[in-house]
Amino acid sequence: MSVKLLGPAEIRDLAELLDVTPTKKLGQNFVIDANTVRKIVKVAHVEAGDSVVEIGPGLGSLSLGIVEAGASLVAVEIDGRLAAQLPATFAEMAPDAKLTVIHEDAMKIMELPDKPTRLVANLPYNVSVPVLLHFLEHFPSIRSGVVMVQAEVGHRLAAEPGSKVYGGPSAKAAWYGKWRIAGTVSRQVFWPVPNVDSVLVGFERDAVQPGDEALRRRTFDIIDGAFGQRRKMLRQALSDLCGSSAAATELLERAGIDPTLRGEQLNIAQFVSIANAS
Repeated sequence: MSVKLLGPAEIRDLAELLDVTPTKKLGQNFVIDANTVRKIVKVAHVEAGDSVVEIGPGLGSLSLGIVEAGASLVAVEIDGRLAAQLPATFAEMAPDAKLTVIHEDAMKIMELPDKPTRLVANLPYNVSVPVLLHFLEHFPSIRSGVVMVQAEVGHRLAAEPGSKVYGGPSAKAAWYGKWRIAGTVSRQVFWPVPNVDSVLVGFERDAVQPGDEALRRRTFDIIDGAFGQRRKMLRQALSDLCGSSAAATELLERAGIDPTLRGEQLNIAQFVSIANAS
């Protein structure tokens, strides 16, 4: 399939055509380097025949790289101008590609066509974790993916218990599977150039999740409690959730967890044990 990728000139021409000024509110930083696009697609192991979902395709830089690999693409875009332009861009740059555009807020979408198996995206920095967790919760067909996020967020997602940056997002992400830092990205490949560094974060969903939806909700409530006051021991941090420090201590002991530990010391299996004991 013949596909042309977007370069800096095409990106700026499209932005001018649509009267689009990238905004911090929507976290818009467009990738203008074709080599970076191909690197992301390669790291994500996108192959011919794959069904991929992309969140926030923007002007289509990464979108074109995904279909260049032979995949079909479902693109979810909140900006109406960008959503309307993407099919026109594809008609010129990738006329034979299979593209479905959904003009909707990614945090509100509950159905996707084609049951995509991979998620590949340059995620807006301000909503990257909530959007990721939303898609993993609602679309179990997604088995793996790679997302480009702010470096601080990426390291938090991939953190292990005991790390200084391990927190609620780390534990919640671990419910779904394994996460890793899969590469770094130069600021210079974006327009406009952001004032933060970016990384690629890869994930593989576990074949079996730790439990059903009810258990997930209980587990996430416990994670929120544990990290809401992360410097406190668990017996204190979970006291509001349990009604008292004594009740929290009793719950933790039932789960086989030392009540004097802190949330940052627990892995997802231990948080699940607490939820199962509640």
